[in-house]
Amino acid sequence: MKSVCVYCGSSAGERPEYLDEARRFGRLLAERGIRLVYGGASVGLMGAVADAALAAGGEVIGVIPHALVAKEIAHSGLTELRVTASMHERKARMAELADGFVALPGGIGTFEELFEAWTWAQLGIHHKPCALLNVAGYYDRLVAFLEHAAGEGFMRRLHRSMLLVARQPEELLEVFAAYRPPEVETWVRADET
Repeated sequence: MKSVCVYCGSSAGERPEYLDEARRFGRLLAERGIRLVYGGASVGLMGAVADAALAAGGEVIGVIPHALVAKEIAHSGLTELRVTASMHERKARMAELADGFVALPGGIGTFEELFEAWTWAQLGIHHKPCALLNVAGYYDRLVAFLEHAAGEGFMRRLHRSMLLVARQPEELLEVFAAYRPPEVETWVRADET
């Protein structure tokens, strides 16, 4: 794996573990020679993961839409900062640059970006791993809800299994290394309609 796209909050959250683990993940990526691709901000978990990767000698590419340069306080010290015309272009560019996708704690934007990348994997648009770094149990309720959705028949178990979950950065990279995308030939069986 040469590069990982990280989605995470532009705020730091309420628990110190969120910042600590974002920094640890950034350092780990740099130590393993894995390029960080992220949303380009200098604040919150976004800034923390980028700063830690840079401090450890890593390569960091930020991708930010022009409209958010001032709102998210674009990071001026990155290896490269790419400014896009729109959010759609931002997400497409990040997907092109990354070999896998990880969500650290975050809010609506984090959820939306990861779910879109996961959906693209489900549809076969890409075959890259998607994961939650479940820092301090932040995503426990989301994972339970996804299990519920699968149990209620609104998501196939195969598709649910495509979203990986790890509690530690090292574990996440091990899971990524072992990931093999499933072979999906049909979306709905005749008996499901």
